Amino acid sequence: MSREACPGAVPGDAAETPAAKRAASAARNRADGARPKRPSLGGGRPAQDRELRAQGRQTVSRLLEAGLAEFDERGFQAVRVDDIVRRARTSHGTFYLYFSNKEDLFKALLRDALHDMAVITDAFPVVTRNAAGRAALRQWVHTFCGTYAAHSAVIRSLSQAELVGEEVWGDGLRLLFRLAEAMTQGMTAASGEWRPAPAGARDGQQAAEGPVAGGTVADSTGADGTGADGAGTAGHAELTALACLMMLERVNYLWSVEVRLPREEMVDRLTAIMFAAFNSP
Repeated sequence: MSREACPGAVPGDAAETPAAKRAASAARNRADGARPKRPSLGGGRPAQDRELRAQGRQTVSRLLEAGLAEFDERGFQAVRVDDIVRRARTSHGTFYLYFSNKEDLFKALLRDALHDMAVITDAFPVVTRNAAGRAALRQWVHTFCGTYAAHSAVIRSLSQAELVGEEVWGDGLRLLFRLAEAMTQGMTAASGEWRPAPAGARDGQQAAEGPVAGGTVADSTGADGTGADGAGTAGHAELTALACLMMLERVNYLWSVEVRLPREEMVDRLTAIMFAAFNSP
């Protein structure tokens, strides 16, 4: 996820804004299963010590959708609690039953983003070096793009790092390297090249220190380009995975800010590049 890097209007409305269109798309993604059960429905800090009933969860959901639409349309800094409660058609008193402030609501939305990205990380397929493997990879890329779109307003707001803090930012980095590891395994497992990363990298050390200092690449690749631990090209594969992820994230970020790119064709090209990166002679 980039450090740089909605429901509101009714689809088909003549005055529908780009943000509202993204909101409708995100809602469809959720309906299609792009967003599983939402961790945010438990609310923010004021709601953590009590179990919410169905009506309370519905209110939380309405506030979250309103906040997401406001962040998408206006940016995090410009949004006030007044704006969120007005869009949600509720009161300030109701808002503060479930969230301490807009930052608390944003962090609930971020929990959803991290959860859904973790789900697609776990779903990365074993990509064999044939047409079936390439098709499986394309389906995963397509799913990644849909999940990113559902959370694009939250991901863009992460550029304002002060609103999430280092602990939350660290969660994002840990997920990034976990996804790089899953991609490395999935892309190379069929050829038998992949080996697990050191324990320090798997438990989050890598997220704090970076991919080389954390041990994964530095420990597995010697100065001559061969595996210092006998892993052969494993270190190169992990760097390739990180490069592919950066490419994938940048393209999705451009889509999220209304840069017009042919979506399905771009999914095809992203798939082709990633497939070739791991299967070159």
